[in-house]
Amino acid sequence: MRLFQQLKQRKALLDRNLAEISQLTGMPASHISTILNGRKDAQASTLEALASAMDAKWMLIPRHLLPEVERLLAGKAVGPDDVPSTIDRLFNQDGHE
Repeated sequence: MRLFQQLKQRKALLDRNLAEISQLTGMPASHISTILNGRKDAQASTLEALASAMDAKWMLIPRHLLPEVERLLAGKAVGPDDVPSTIDRLFNQDGHE
């Protein structure tokens, strides 16, 4: 999902209107609207201000970590699904099953 789509989704989730975001960022609502609709590219400082106004943080995530971040954001535990429990590891260490 593109960044402007994520910002638009976050705006909807928080039920914030353009006037509120405009007041928080000091940017004209029309400028915010063109960015959130993907009709205009924005500078990094603008994206940071928009994210901050929507109680979020804009950051770069290394590609190799993206699957773990997406999994965490989806509310799933990070790490492999088949990790043995502490009890299983304890018994297997002693040779018991």
